[in-house]
Amino acid sequence: MSTPTTPPVNPSPAPRLDLVEQLHGRLVADPYRWLEDPADPRAQAWSAGQDELLAAHRVHWPDRAALHERLSRLLSVGAVSAPRWYGERGFFLRRTAEQDHAVLLVIEPDGTERPLIDPGALDPSGATTLDWFYPSWEGTLLAYALSVGGTEEPQLRVLDVATGEVVDGPIGRMRHTHIAWLPGGAAFYYSRFLAPGSVPGDDPKLHRRVYLHRLGTDPDTDPLILGDGSPRGRYFWPSVSRDGRWLTVQENQGTDPRNDVWIADLSASAADAPALRPLQVGVDALTYPYFHGDRVYLRTNRDAPRWRLCTTDPAHLDYAHWTDLVGQDPDAVLNGYEILDGDALEQPVLLVNTTRHAIDELTVHDLESGVELSKVALPGLGSIGPLSVRADRADQVWFSYGDYTSPGTVYRFDARDASVSRWAGPPGAPSAPALTTTQVTYTSPDGTDVRMFVVSAPGRPAGPRPTVLYGYGGFNVSLAPWYSPSAIAWIEAGGVWAVANLRGGGEEGEAWHRAGMLAHKQNVFDDFHAAADWLVDNGVTTPEQLAIFGGSNGGLLVGAALTQRPDRYAAVVCSAPLLDMVRYELFGLGSTWAGEYGSASVAEELDWLLAYSPYHNVHEGTAYPAVLFTVFGSDTRVDPLHARKLAAALQHASTGAPVLLRREGDVGHGAASISRTIDLYADQLAFLAAHTRADG
Repeated sequence: MSTPTTPPVNPSPAPRLDLVEQLHGRLVADPYRWLEDPADPRAQAWSAGQDELLAAHRVHWPDRAALHERLSRLLSVGAVSAPRWYGERGFFLRRTAEQDHAVLLVIEPDGTERPLIDPGALDPSGATTLDWFYPSWEGTLLAYALSVGGTEEPQLRVLDVATGEVVDGPIGRMRHTHIAWLPGGAAFYYSRFLAPGSVPGDDPKLHRRVYLHRLGTDPDTDPLILGDGSPRGRYFWPSVSRDGRWLTVQENQGTDPRNDVWIADLSASAADAPALRPLQVGVDALTYPYFHGDRVYLRTNRDAPRWRLCTTDPAHLDYAHWTDLVGQDPDAVLNGYEILDGDALEQPVLLVNTTRHAIDELTVHDLESGVELSKVALPGLGSIGPLSVRADRADQVWFSYGDYTSPGTVYRFDARDASVSRWAGPPGAPSAPALTTTQVTYTSPDGTDVRMFVVSAPGRPAGPRPTVLYGYGGFNVSLAPWYSPSAIAWIEAGGVWAVANLRGGGEEGEAWHRAGMLAHKQNVFDDFHAAADWLVDNGVTTPEQLAIFGGSNGGLLVGAALTQRPDRYAAVVCSAPLLDMVRYELFGLGSTWAGEYGSASVAEELDWLLAYSPYHNVHEGTAYPAVLFTVFGSDTRVDPLHARKLAAALQHASTGAPVLLRREGDVGHGAASISRTIDLYADQLAFLAAHTRADG
């Protein structure tokens, strides 16, 4: 890595308002509230100045061109997903080196493949994305949703798979939905948010209901199934059993870690007026039922924070009748399973996916007793994607496998002989070097053991190196090994890449998650600081060479880290972040996250939020590290205002390194085109390289 040249001077600090509010007896200053409105001429002028500042700094990042080229080659390997089987057809995604987006393909019964949805062909600009797709049980119809410009506001259409003709739609207001087809393909259940103006004084996108849609009818006349009068922030996830008998609807309040579950027997009540009865209501746990044959299987963390698999008779759904099929493992999290009971098998089995300290495992169990029969050999110490079984031949399961240097490859498990074979790899040739991944354990200040992956190049001389520490720590999200072009490019340039499995995530189950949310959120930041201390104390890096990186909730993580321990970090990439934790609920989807963070409307919870809110913990005269905020103009989850406000606050207060804002239009919080992703990654890594002050 090259030594940076002297950067241009920061701009004059932005004007500060003398705005102080009293909230629950606390005085809370908000000097940059004027930056919340992107249409304000002052905010527009300030943002234009930030664009100029970024451009002036970017020319002083000597590694950017080389990193861009290397990232392009690493991502040219493309991608492929495991097939999902419906009827005799399989559906999967594949992206070649030449494509900006993955294409949805269908595998016909004779094994031939053909494209169904190609976002790049539909929109050569790359702004259109395929958000989701749901084939009918027979594989004859496909419900899919496209959105434009990163808004994640999709339009649903239904495609005839054989002809490619659109036979229904578009249907709007379909964000965060799930399609549950009835057998035969004439109708499906779905959730939809209310129409504009239907909820006076409130955002209708926060109010959802469940409906039944019959193809060819006006969606505005669809019968209401569940949710009438439900409070704001409810999400609904309907599903129908393959035989069409059982309707299940899960109901969640925002991202709260608990769900209500409703069940209806469609053989005993009409599809448009199902007699829903509660399976689980008002319980502080998550339960996911699956009906198969004459049993219902329930993956649940009820009385089992690392999850277990239960079973019961559908006639006896009350909790007292649930019996363990695969009990809770004290050291591993039960992530998923598939039932294999095809005619070719001597005995039906259960294929179970567990994660042990963020590394995936597969085991085979007897379906009746749950007893483990064997372990499935995986290609390495990495992660696997969701399991997918072919129902008409239920003796095989497909899954993707990847690790930090291995791009996702699809494998097939055959229960007839317990073999694992490679089904499909990414279409390009892998070009990643042989890197070393080590999992270490360190101790957080309260004595909790936390694990971290450290990825480096073998054979290099010992000694401190520029190091990126990455984390997330929230919403039960696990940071498991997966192909990372950014990590590979950084390590090849002479650095080390570390990923900390912080509390708040799901790596060690629901108790691990809850130990990093609400009143316990500081545990996440303490875990992160302790990871940094371990890297320094063990000679991996120095504070002058240590960079931190996080996005979304991980942006909050690094925002809190840089304001709590500014002397520990040399550079920070803070992407699509939450940073004003007093007002976060007022924008985007913020109000749906109160179960994770707390609400400023509650006095005690305001104290939690103020204690770590990055925007409210900036102190004048502090030498803050170099910071690059990256935000996206069409982000409807986390509003870019958070980054604008903290960038202005740091530019005013810091006596140290530059604070930069990179903004990009027509891109949202989710996936973007590969070409734009490469540009973003190159800027992020080049900025970090320029401020970790060491040669490779």
